[in-house]
Amino acid sequence: MSTFSDRMGTTPPVVKNLLIINVLMFLGLYAFDSAFGIDLNRVLGLFYFKSPFFQPYQIVTHMFMHGSLGHLFFNMFALWMFGRVLEQVWGSKRFLIYYFVTGLGAAFLHMMVNFIVLAPAISQVTELFGIESFNETNIRQLLNTGNALAQKVGVGLWVPTVGASGAVFGLLLAFGMLFPNTQLMLLFPPIPIRAKYFVIGYGAIELYLGLTQPGSNVAHFAHLGGMLFGFLLLKYWKTNSSNFY
Repeated sequence: MSTFSDRMGTTPPVVKNLLIINVLMFLGLYAFDSAFGIDLNRVLGLFYFKSPFFQPYQIVTHMFMHGSLGHLFFNMFALWMFGRVLEQVWGSKRFLIYYFVTGLGAAFLHMMVNFIVLAPAISQVTELFGIESFNETNIRQLLNTGNALAQKVGVGLWVPTVGASGAVFGLLLAFGMLFPNTQLMLLFPPIPIRAKYFVIGYGAIELYLGLTQPGSNVAHFAHLGGMLFGFLLLKYWKTNSSNFY
């Protein structure tokens, strides 16, 4: 029987392949920009569904795109740190299902919150500026106006969401639920903390930031969506499987 330390020492196949895919996509981001002048984040990142740049496939592809090396590093480090343990516990199939459910759930909650925030503003802006349908030209014009409401709509339609953070937060939630008393070492400050308190604290911070910084370039509600859908899936699995843990 494998021990916890055994699990920590290996990288199982799904986590390994997810790491490889994300790194390759990040390299492709620079390769396509350099060779063809194509920004893959604007092709594969997730746009608001009312944006003319939105495509249904972006609901999945945005999970493999990242905006910076730091963004990629921290997401992949968390995927490696928590994901390898969870895949060893669950097996590759269940882990992959969980990863995508939390990633897609994160996108869903992010879209719903954006709808609540943007729908009234879009209604006012279309009436104010006489816009019948959005396109690249009139979105650029909104971004360059001095009208705060118009700029808010412009940013909401122009800027895509990228990253594996929603799924990663789902993994964090699962680790905290399966191994609540495992000691984790924080980087800042460098103190130990039990996984369950780390998860609760991180979730509370994300909720606070999401409510107080709605215009932030960090998708806090996507993070919360990953945790929420992860919690619901874990409860469903536990209810329908006597030996889930």
